[in-house]
Amino acid sequence: MASSIQAVIFDYGGVLTTRGRDAIDAWTRAERIKPETFSAALKEWLSRSAPAGTPIHRLETGELSGAEFDRLLASRLRTVDDEPVAPDGLMARMFSHMRPDEAMHRLVADLRAAGVRTAMLSNSWGNNYPWETLEGMFELAVISSEVGLRKPDPRIYELTLDRLGLRPQEAVLVDDGAPNVEAAEQLGLRAVLHTDAAKTRAELRGLLPRLGPDTAEET
Repeated sequence: MASSIQAVIFDYGGVLTTRGRDAIDAWTRAERIKPETFSAALKEWLSRSAPAGTPIHRLETGELSGAEFDRLLASRLRTVDDEPVAPDGLMARMFSHMRPDEAMHRLVADLRAAGVRTAMLSNSWGNNYPWETLEGMFELAVISSEVGLRKPDPRIYELTLDRLGLRPQEAVLVDDGAPNVEAAEQLGLRAVLHTDAAKTRAELRGLLPRLGPDTAEET
């Protein structure tokens, strides 16, 4: 029952921030990287058909350092002039183009004001989270590299629920990755596939009637 939902668990990148694709596009333009070289690596390392233990998988579970991943990824990239891409700080440079989604931050605040518990569950790419901005938004943050598990492994959802003291049917996952949403639903969680703040708020209001509209959008 929708009335049994006690918590909403949010992904970070692409949910609480602007879309990952927008950040990637801005980054590749700024550094004149051939987008297809990045897309090829992403498909090989992160698609549904990717084998277990790819560099992204190992980065997300903390088995590969950010610096090591930067070197591996840089070796797969080329500029439009067919030059190599500098590996030092590669992911940090990409993440610098990612901005907070203020409408999603308001949504988290509105949920908390309505008495709904909130948590964050993120597959980390070695990025430094802006904890000074996120402080007070969540009672719990589960970061894949810190726990050695990554979405869509059901064990990371179970760990998050255990730390919240909740059953699957008492929580909703908001994530922009379809495999992550599907895995959550198979475990018994409700799930929202995030595309934009307005749609996500509308879907959550269907599950949590006490959540109000985004007043900032109404004014």
